[in-house]
Amino acid sequence: MIQLSILRNDPQAIIERLALKNYNAKSLVDEILKCDDERRFTQKTLDDNLAESNKIAKTIGEFFKSGKAQEANALKETTVELKKTAKDLEEKLNGLESTLNGLLVQLPNPPHSSIKPGKTPEDNEIVYSEGKMPELAESAVPHWDLAARYNLIDFELGNKITGAGFPVYKGKGARLQRALINFFLDNAVAAGFTEIQPPLMVNEASAYGTGQLPDKDGQMYHAQIDNLYLIPTAEVPVTNLYRDMILKEKDFPIKNVAYSACFRREAGSYGKDVRGLNRLHQFDKVEIVQIQHPDKSYETLEEMREYVCGLLRKLELPFRVLKLCGGDMSFTSALTYDMEVWSAAQQRWLEVSSVSNFESYQANRMKLRYKSDDGKINLAHTLNGSALALPRIVASLLENNQTEAGIVIPKALISYTGFEIIN
Repeated sequence: MIQLSILRNDPQAIIERLALKNYNAKSLVDEILKCDDERRFTQKTLDDNLAESNKIAKTIGEFFKSGKAQEANALKETTVELKKTAKDLEEKLNGLESTLNGLLVQLPNPPHSSIKPGKTPEDNEIVYSEGKMPELAESAVPHWDLAARYNLIDFELGNKITGAGFPVYKGKGARLQRALINFFLDNAVAAGFTEIQPPLMVNEASAYGTGQLPDKDGQMYHAQIDNLYLIPTAEVPVTNLYRDMILKEKDFPIKNVAYSACFRREAGSYGKDVRGLNRLHQFDKVEIVQIQHPDKSYETLEEMREYVCGLLRKLELPFRVLKLCGGDMSFTSALTYDMEVWSAAQQRWLEVSSVSNFESYQANRMKLRYKSDDGKINLAHTLNGSALALPRIVASLLENNQTEAGIVIPKALISYTGFEIIN
């Protein structure tokens, strides 16, 4: 959530930055400022009322001391009216604050000053690429055919027991999943991240805190009776570990890693781009989350980006790094890098990771603050990244490493899988 003080200081700058996300904020910003003006006026009126009540109370005390009971009792009637007015003002103020907060959460996070305009993924900036594109035989097939050939993943069985987008992993397919999860977790722990095993469901306050609500309400699975939400990513429960906390400067950086299943309704997703593992309703992911000092968050973002690139190098996958344009960024992000791997059989790039800096946007919603060495209370910065999401990694590993003899496992994974080839 945008800090109100920043919005009031230069509303036009916020409107112009949000235009980079193709979001027309003018009317909403005007409504916010109008509501805040009324809130400030009501607060001042209430403060004046309370000051007057205190002044009169003091005068009443002085009258009683000097034996002027009649004058004191007359003033008491005035205080009764002031108290009634104060109660009405407090109720109005509470309503205005609630309305104001409801308006503020509708504004996306303004993008970083370096973000370029654009509307579609085609407008994203390629900032880095690495790796040799695999040359496959003419007989090469996409991962869904490989999964069926080697009995690794059963999409129809998942459809039978749950529905489309809920695959069943079998045999070496299941072992490959487990190997990748452990590989990603072990690498993160070695890099200084503390492993967390979070709940797979969160309450409304947690989903609100990281920005899934109200923006992504329709994209989340909702257990309505208990009002709990299945998590779309471990970012949500892990970041919310620090909701309503005041940290100390010496606590930075806080580095957590978590494996979880992830659940996304992905309403409106159809066509060839979602076939097989390309887009699922349930999938596995290892997530890295950092809580950082505002002065160091962008340095940390670059470190997280390089960390993810290091994982892709170990898996011997050709990849590229994209800096997202304004129109392709999420509601909550200030700057996002996407990492994509090449899918040789599908002949296209697949996104396998997003690494983002949210600056103080999530922290403001969660009241995640820190006390600086000079005693001031400030908002922390939050960052997160996929390290990594499994479905498209598995798709690329199967497709890029297929040979006449079978699917070759990258060297870095062999100690985790216990086998060198799938055949």
